[in-house]
Amino acid sequence: MILIDHPYVSDFLIETIKSNRFPIVSTKAARDLISEENLNWISEKEAIQAFKENPNQLIYSNSENVISWVENKLDFTKLPSQIDVFKDKIKFRELLKDVYPNYFFKGIPFEDLDSLPIDKMPFPFIIKPSIGFFSLGVHKVDEASEWPITLEKIQNEIHHIKDFYPSEVLNTNNFIIEECIEGEEYAVDCYYNEKGEAVVLNIMHHIFSSGKDVSDRIYSTSKEIIETNLPIIQQLVNTIGTKTNLKNFPIHIEVRIDKNETIIPIEVNPMRFGGWCTTSDISHYAYGINSYQYFLNQQKPNWNEILKAKKGKTYSLVLLDNNSGIEAKNIKSFNYNQLLADFENPLLLRKIDVTKFPIFGFLFTETSKGNEGELNRILKSNLTKYITLKLNNVW
Repeated sequence: MILIDHPYVSDFLIETIKSNRFPIVSTKAARDLISEENLNWISEKEAIQAFKENPNQLIYSNSENVISWVENKLDFTKLPSQIDVFKDKIKFRELLKDVYPNYFFKGIPFEDLDSLPIDKMPFPFIIKPSIGFFSLGVHKVDEASEWPITLEKIQNEIHHIKDFYPSEVLNTNNFIIEECIEGEEYAVDCYYNEKGEAVVLNIMHHIFSSGKDVSDRIYSTSKEIIETNLPIIQQLVNTIGTKTNLKNFPIHIEVRIDKNETIIPIEVNPMRFGGWCTTSDISHYAYGINSYQYFLNQQKPNWNEILKAKKGKTYSLVLLDNNSGIEAKNIKSFNYNQLLADFENPLLLRKIDVTKFPIFGFLFTETSKGNEGELNRILKSNLTKYITLKLNNVW
């Protein structure tokens, strides 16, 4: 069963639903986003009844915007409590407290940030909304002197982003402060099958431009990334499954792995893979894995076979977030053709209206070994080379 909601559904997901005849719930949001009538549409009542008849019903969503629907319509199932423990980062840290007893974290209401005893905080630390999305409102603080500026940035950001997503997805009422986890960051799509076994469908290296960078600009996957990190990531997702007794449940998890191969989860996003149909769709372009189909048909990837022909290739998801410093209202256009010309082998471009969301789109690419410079350039770019301003605005 599929639940579709805003802000975005990909053509690839729609085609997957169509070709597999997967039941899709006919909510208003789904109908707003999908005009295709030749799908296996089921009513909300039918969906609810299906769960009453089979509480272990498989369900996947493209968006956390559906959380309120699940909480209201499926409150008789265990789904709301399972979602809540992952979506609230403070509850998630409490869940794993015995696994990471020395890990520092602290919950704090937004209105109390002004009176935070900054001299008693361990540096460096990360501060972010306890219920968040897309690195919105996330900041790294290296020393006490940075706090006044960081606090001002948070307050300004919250004013701009608080209405982008529903409160179940982004809630800025409470923040979490936690120690800065050293090491490389990875994003993982996986699911727990009917036996509770964790099945990993993709691993992507989240690349940053600097120690201060907390953006989502580039995620890359490759044969080397999968082979190197699969064993340790498999152990962690097994642990999370054991702690939560998950079955028939998809998740998108972000982790950090240090040089000693210590792995610590950053957050877990429930009932979906990467947001905006990103990491799940690029699995298809990179490895021929249809993550939606693998979950709903309870399939496992044969990584040994899949990776045989992938040596020397890196597949990347590029988030074209508006980090230009230019307000969307002052932007006339974005030169997507020039963007595509700057890459060796663009696989897919998705354009997004920057006046509705603070991003220009997403780019999927294939990069050959030795040509990583194209990724480094876009990683550090403020994208102004692609932006044309409105004539009455000077920047």
